[in-house]
Amino acid sequence: MQLYKTQRLKVYNSLTSTKELFEPINEGHVGMYVCGPTVYSNVHLGNCRTFMSFDMIFRYLRHLGYKVRYVRNITDAGHLEDDSDEGEDKISKKARLEQIEPMEVVQRYTVDFHNILQKFNFLPPSIEPTATGHIIEQIEIIKEILDKGYAYEINGSVYFDVNKFNEDYEYGKLSGRKLEDMISNTRELAAQDDKKNSQDFALWKKAEPQHIMRWPSPWGDGFPGWHLECTAMSTKYLGENFDIHGGGMDLKFPHHECEIAQAEASNGQSPVKYWLHANMLTLNGKKMAKSTGNNILPDEIFTGNNNILSKAFSPSVVRFFMMQAHYTSILDLSNEALLASEKGYQRLMEAIAGLDGLKTSATSDFDVKELRQKCYDAMNDDFNTPILIANLFEAVRHINLIKEGKEQLSEEDKNILVETMGGFVFDVLGLETKNDAGKDSETLSGVVELLIQLRNEARANKDFATSDKIRDQLAALGIQLKDSKEGTTFSVS
Repeated sequence: MQLYKTQRLKVYNSLTSTKELFEPINEGHVGMYVCGPTVYSNVHLGNCRTFMSFDMIFRYLRHLGYKVRYVRNITDAGHLEDDSDEGEDKISKKARLEQIEPMEVVQRYTVDFHNILQKFNFLPPSIEPTATGHIIEQIEIIKEILDKGYAYEINGSVYFDVNKFNEDYEYGKLSGRKLEDMISNTRELAAQDDKKNSQDFALWKKAEPQHIMRWPSPWGDGFPGWHLECTAMSTKYLGENFDIHGGGMDLKFPHHECEIAQAEASNGQSPVKYWLHANMLTLNGKKMAKSTGNNILPDEIFTGNNNILSKAFSPSVVRFFMMQAHYTSILDLSNEALLASEKGYQRLMEAIAGLDGLKTSATSDFDVKELRQKCYDAMNDDFNTPILIANLFEAVRHINLIKEGKEQLSEEDKNILVETMGGFVFDVLGLETKNDAGKDSETLSGVVELLIQLRNEARANKDFATSDKIRDQLAALGIQLKDSKEGTTFSVS
C-alpha cells in the first residue's frame, strides 16, 4: 500500500486561505507547476529558497508514493521591467547592454541556474519548458480569448479586458483584491497608452523597431505577455485543471491572478486546485537588493568570497538553514543563523554516521514507531519542516543516549530508526553528507578521537593533569566528552 493512503496530507491553499486535505484530481498522480526564473542574471538566493521549498514538496509527494509530473518553466522572453507592461524586456535589455544575442544571455544564466540548483541537491523537474519554445501555443490561447470576447486588439497589441472578464468571473479572488478598489487606486492612462483600462494586461505586445526579440503573429510582429507563458505551458503539460501551482508570494498579484483569468477566459474553468506560495528571504533583517549592497549570491556563500559572512558555508548547511523555517514564513539570513545551522547540521550528520554501529538489545527504551509517525505528522501538516527537524533532533538525543549505554534499542527498532532518519534527512529534506561540511565533520571526528586516545593514555599513566586539560579545553570549544563502561564518546554542543 502506498504511504499516501495512510498518511493524509494537508496543504494551505492560498485560493481559499484555508488548510485543506490534499486530494489530487487523479488518485495516485499529482500535476505540479512552479514558476521558474527569468534568466537575465545570476539566480537570486531568495529565488533559490522558493525553488528549494518546492523541491522539498516534490520530494515529499514522491516519498508518499505519488507519481508526480513536476513542470518548472524557464522565462526567456516577454518579462518586461514593469508589471504594468511598460519598459524593456529584461533579457533584451541585458543583451543590448552587453552587445550579445539575447539567447546568449539566456544560455549563460540558465547554465548558472542549473549549476546552483545542482549544488543545492535539487531534483530536476519532470519537464522544464521555455517561453520561446511555446510561442505557437500562446498565440492559440490569445485567439481563444479574443473569440470569447475577453480581449481586444489595438495597434498590433492584444490586451486582456479585465472589466469584461469580471462581469462573468471574479478577477482578484486569489489575492483578495476587488476590481472596484483597484480602479479607484490607479492612475489615469497616459495619452499614448493603448489599453482601455489600467487593470488590463498584455497578451501580445507589438514589437517596436528596436525590439530584438520578436515573432510573427496574426496581429503583426511582437512578443507574448509575461503572464501568458505559464498558462500555455501548465495547461499543455498538466491539462486544463491540475493539482498544484506554486511560486513566490510576490507572484500572487498580478502574475498568478492573471494566469487564473487567462485560463478561465479560454477554458471556462479555474485551472488549479491548490495554490501554494513560498515566502521571502531577507538578509540581516532587510530586504535583499543589489542597489543597497544588501545582497549575496549562493556561490559567494559557498566560497566565502563576500563581505557579509565570517566564513564559507556548504550548500547542505544553507539548505538545512532554509528547511528550519516553514516555507510560508519570512526567513532572515545572517552570519549567526548560518553558524548555528552549521552546528546543528554537524550534530545531525554525526548521529546518522553512528547509526550502523549502535549496539542492539532485546527491548527498546523509547517508542521508535511513535517518533517516526511524529515526523510524518509534521510533514502532513502543510510540509512543516521545522517541526520535522525538531523530531529528528529528538531522535539524535536518543541515538546519543544509546551510544553512551544509557538507553537500549532492539534490532527491529534500529532498522526502523535507520530507515526513518535516512528517509527524512536525505530523501525529503534533500541534505547531503558529501560536501565541505561533511568533510569538516569527518576531520573533527578524527581529531577528537585522537585526543580521546591521548587522554586515555594519560589516565592510564595517572597523568590526570593532562587528562583533565584535554577534557576541559575540548569543553571550552563546545565538545563534551562522556565516559562510560563501553568507552568515551563525544558530542558537539
